[in-house]
Amino acid sequence: MKVTSIGHAGFYVETVAGTVLCDPWVNPAYFASWFPFPDNSGLDWAAFRHPDYLYVSHLHRDHFDPDHLREGVSHDTTVLLPDYRTPDLEDTLRGIGFTRFVTVPSGQPVELDGGLRVMIVALTSPSDGPIGDSALALDDGTARILNQNDAKPGNLEQLRAFGPYDVHFLQFSGANWWPMVYDLSDAAKIAFGTSKRANGLARAYRYVEEVDARYVVPSAGPAAFLDPELMAYNDLDDSPANPFPDHPAFVEYMHAQGRDNAKLMVPGSVATIADGKVDVVHPGEDAFRPYHEKAKYLRAYAERRRAQIGAEKASWPAPGIDFLPAIKEWFEPLLAMADHICAGVGAMLLLEIGDHTQIVVDFVEREVRPWAGERCRYRFRFAQPMVERLIADHEIDWVNSLFLSMRFSAARVGPYNEFVYTFFKCLSPERMAYAEQWHATQEDELEEIQLGSWLVQRTCPHRQADLGYFGEVEGDTLRCSMHGYEFDLKSGKCLTASDRPIRARRAAADAEPLHDERHEVPED
Repeated sequence: MKVTSIGHAGFYVETVAGTVLCDPWVNPAYFASWFPFPDNSGLDWAAFRHPDYLYVSHLHRDHFDPDHLREGVSHDTTVLLPDYRTPDLEDTLRGIGFTRFVTVPSGQPVELDGGLRVMIVALTSPSDGPIGDSALALDDGTARILNQNDAKPGNLEQLRAFGPYDVHFLQFSGANWWPMVYDLSDAAKIAFGTSKRANGLARAYRYVEEVDARYVVPSAGPAAFLDPELMAYNDLDDSPANPFPDHPAFVEYMHAQGRDNAKLMVPGSVATIADGKVDVVHPGEDAFRPYHEKAKYLRAYAERRRAQIGAEKASWPAPGIDFLPAIKEWFEPLLAMADHICAGVGAMLLLEIGDHTQIVVDFVEREVRPWAGERCRYRFRFAQPMVERLIADHEIDWVNSLFLSMRFSAARVGPYNEFVYTFFKCLSPERMAYAEQWHATQEDELEEIQLGSWLVQRTCPHRQADLGYFGEVEGDTLRCSMHGYEFDLKSGKCLTASDRPIRARRAAADAEPLHDERHEVPED
């Protein structure tokens, strides 16, 4: 088996039973904020144009590049489709021109024509990517690999059962905007950034331990931020406070934990996997210059892309939009549907658009109205042209466009509230109905596990991580290492964010349950 890195989370896999193209990303994403790092534009993309199979893990734009898929990939290829509960990914790919699909049941190995064995684990929480994320496992009889990319599965049994793996490709540097865009002091941003970076590296390493592949390749790493307005987000000096560490940083992290089985790949690197060994050939002697001379490399990269960024910015304005009636007409029918999300937010949110427009989204009264100076728990400030573009395009996922661009500022009173962002992912009746149904059907796992002196529900209330793998108890506090969420076991309250409580009780047989309010949403 040969695996060629085509940048970020993208790979071209050559097996004895066919070729698989995974997540090809070439064009800038998220309002021209993200570019592939290192630059992959110099690859011979024609060599990857006719794969036997195409795998797009999810709809995040650093994995799903519609322009490249439209022009750079043959539409005769067969798409390996994750078994999501909404048709968004399939419908979008059909709209581009793909017609051949194999839906792979989640967590079930499937043998394709020619003998290639595949498995896709699909994550289906509204919090997973843009309504879904997935991981791909491949086995051609000569080698077995796991392409986990961005996916953060809470239960690892299905992935482990497909193994053991020769190579594990996984994300170590996530996509987020916290704490960079928030109105915080520099000291607070350093503290929160340090925590976020440490949690991200630790979570990735936990997957490394649990999957226990022979070799690990860090992938889906940080993007390049080339706009001068965003250049400071690049990690130029391996700062412990920067939440976007580079690939060598994760290799060093693994080494510090006692593992030396990591392999670095850059666009154009080719890994040959045979007899349990991996040999990587890189595209030239200066393949790692983007890391060793990062500031100089990014300045040159930004200069090459300056005109492209300018053209993108020029395309954003859509003059003549009256924001209040447009947003009111769009959002209020969705608020009327959003029983669980509105209860989860339970407050007012202020949208500041440009210098003159201030709009309240009231999740309690379920209405959109002009701001009259009332105190709002959440606040977003957006540039006017970007919101004009979102409205003109009727963009139904502001998280997977505006928020990930980091071209905005935010403030909040109290902890993080994921329901706020779930709302902005679900700006269509179909997505909102799915999110509401998902929340309505969630019930605490009846199975309990013992952690320390506590019996707790097996799955984390936040994103259903298996606490048998990710749970850590210290005294009366439980920490889920998947996302760093903490819970007070005496009350069940989430200490990290406005999220659902956990059900827990003392392990002693005669102890009374200390918390069983399964549908309570904790206050800030």
